[in-house]
Amino acid sequence: MLSHLHIRNFAIIDEVELELDQGLSVLTGETGAGKSILLDALGLLLGDRADAGFVRHGAQRAELSATFELEKLPEVQAWLDDQDLGDEDQVLLRRSLGSDGRSRAYINGQSVPVQTLRSLGEQLVDIHGQHEHQSLSKRSVQLDLVDFHGQLLEQREELAGAFRQWRELEERLEHLQSSESDRTARLDLLSYQCQELTQLGLSKEELPELEEEHLKLANSGRLAEQSRASLDALYEADESNAYQLLSGALQQLEPLATLDPDLAGVLAMVREASIQVQEASDELGRYLSELDMDPARLEWVEDRLAAIHSLARKHRCNAEELPELADKLAEELNELENADQSLEKLSDQSKKARETYLKLGKALSGERRKAAAELSQQVSTIMQQLGMQGGKMAIAVEQLPESQYKLDGLDKVEFLVSANPGQPPAALSKVASGGELSRISLAIQVVAAAASRIPSMVFDEVDAGVGGGIAEIVGQRMRELGQERQVLCVTHLPQVASQAHRHLKVTKLTDGEHTRTRINALNESETVEELARMLGGVKITERTREHAREMLETAAQPARRKAR
Repeated sequence: MLSHLHIRNFAIIDEVELELDQGLSVLTGETGAGKSILLDALGLLLGDRADAGFVRHGAQRAELSATFELEKLPEVQAWLDDQDLGDEDQVLLRRSLGSDGRSRAYINGQSVPVQTLRSLGEQLVDIHGQHEHQSLSKRSVQLDLVDFHGQLLEQREELAGAFRQWRELEERLEHLQSSESDRTARLDLLSYQCQELTQLGLSKEELPELEEEHLKLANSGRLAEQSRASLDALYEADESNAYQLLSGALQQLEPLATLDPDLAGVLAMVREASIQVQEASDELGRYLSELDMDPARLEWVEDRLAAIHSLARKHRCNAEELPELADKLAEELNELENADQSLEKLSDQSKKARETYLKLGKALSGERRKAAAELSQQVSTIMQQLGMQGGKMAIAVEQLPESQYKLDGLDKVEFLVSANPGQPPAALSKVASGGELSRISLAIQVVAAAASRIPSMVFDEVDAGVGGGIAEIVGQRMRELGQERQVLCVTHLPQVASQAHRHLKVTKLTDGEHTRTRINALNESETVEELARMLGGVKITERTREHAREMLETAAQPARRKAR
């Protein structure tokens, strides 16, 4: 769960530090105080796209960090270990955003790509926005919701792998069949090209060896001349070579070292130098005796390199790629020469791949129908609770024609809804009004959240458009979710806020020149005042406060009964 959040120089927030716990926490405050900005900051920490406009005016950089406790999340700990980012029972996420738009992401102090941060964030927090109903009419979203609810994503991924394999084999088969018409011409060309490459006989190791030998042969005169000069300077010059000078120094130092032991080290180094010079001279002598200065060999190497590079230009590739090209063309030639056998083999493989895909697809379709029926029932129940009496949802799962089979299966999924009693279910976008869509979306989000294994959930004003008793039911649902995991909810409704286990108030302060945001955890009396503000508007009366206390007492009663 999210245990600590720190935000600095982000939008109108100068600096905020927040401690969080399990259960339902609500964020309330006046419009524009910065509630949603706080969630924008959390989104960035979870891998959302950065924007320089988020940096507070006048600041060079925004700094964000969040600590998550992982004690009950072994899958996340294993993921971090696989990425070499593990740090026992918690993880620290950090995001730094400059005013120039550049951002850096960190996990447990190590710099990581934003994609890695996003992959981790998807395992830690599930954010539900107030405009999610706008995407509900998309078939892809509807399919994802059904599969997520039925925990079918791994099964769907296995099916996608089978589909890719089937389509790859089909494409290879089609290519081989279509190339049958120009098979003779292609065979002639490939035979000629393979013969050329075979005659060249270039191995992977030969080219670098030839280039090294050519460099040596082309500079053999310089190598011989300067090696001879070096040998003379070291050992063979009649006058004053290095070996003679070192021998003279040894003769001078040996008696001195008997007089002063401090010179023993110097004497040892000079003696070693003398030995090294002699060994180097011997090695140089051998090198000169073996140095190949054969002009005929140089001419052969140059001709060989010219042939290699000429053939590489002909095939429009690098010279070092010729051996791999030879293997590739030989494989294609063999395939064309045995096209009849290849066609039969590919056809058989394609049929088997199709059978595997269909088997997995039909199994997924069966599970998908079960999940759709269960999701429909649960959403319909919550729709009733949210004031849509007689309304219900039905999820149609229909098989596609084979030409439309996809990575995600054999089915098309469509959400159908009846908003009123006696009204037949029809497409969601054609039946529900904007307010009804919001409530249906909220019902789906509550059901989806209950099925999720993600430990922390954020609801950003998903209760917009509801009120009264329905708002209280929304709050109760949120509180129930908070019994199992961590829930953070931005709300303007006192009926929802009264259900919280803890209440956080967002306040915007200004001195006429600067504006900043503060977040305070409220005690019981402060919570009463905030609920009274949300209930009573401009003037707060004692009756409004009493109403607020009653709401808090009512919200606490189910928990007390449960505890008994």
